[in-house]
Amino acid sequence: MYTFFICFVAGLGAGLGTGFAGMSAAAVISPMLITFLQVPAYEAVGIALASDVLASAASAYTYGKNKNLDIRNGLIMMASVLAFTLVGSWLASLISGTVMGGFSTSMTLLLGIKFIVRPVMTTREAMGEVSPGRRAVHAVLCGICIGLICGFVGAGGGMMMLLILTSVLGYELKTAVGTSVFIMSFTALTGAVSHFAIGGVPDWTILALCVLSTLLWAQVAARLANRASPIFLNRATGAVLCVLGVGILAVNYL
Repeated sequence: MYTFFICFVAGLGAGLGTGFAGMSAAAVISPMLITFLQVPAYEAVGIALASDVLASAASAYTYGKNKNLDIRNGLIMMASVLAFTLVGSWLASLISGTVMGGFSTSMTLLLGIKFIVRPVMTTREAMGEVSPGRRAVHAVLCGICIGLICGFVGAGGGMMMLLILTSVLGYELKTAVGTSVFIMSFTALTGAVSHFAIGGVPDWTILALCVLSTLLWAQVAARLANRASPIFLNRATGAVLCVLGVGILAVNYL
């Protein structure tokens, strides 16, 4: 019963973060499994990535069905992210110590505050003013930056994508989240497969509970988000990110 409760709560936080804000489940599930169930860190990350795959794919489908998904530029950015994550990982191997500890958690909290204080109110009409060629070039450059940071730090991909899609590429929030979860479904699958191939299959019970809980709450959040007004979505996204950020900090440092 204790295992079920921890996995359910971890999936609840991860699913809401994924469906509302395109956040990676690894930021929530990994620290909870490590802290409360004593799951080895490498195995916990693999479980979190596996939970991300279905949750992100289902959320992307919901956003796409509501025309809040940029598949073309999402694929372009995804290719850059995957390629330069490998480069970032190689660079990280050359440097000793943790250079940017707490990066993902801090970004979660700060980005939550940002959405509450300065909501993203870009419209689809404003997005359409940017030429397709220019947006594609921006997608490649931003994908390179995200990939390098993810590979170097080992986390923060979902938050980095949301920040760059809204602040740099000028996406309205729903399209930014939809595109972010679309990309994450592929990057999470790549990460989960590599983790299981190297570390073996994790505890089936914990894996199944986390995957199902994350999928359930991601679908709930994605459906609510696509029906919400822009200002409500900004506030809800900011609130979810702030709660998750504070919660993860508490789990890690208290």
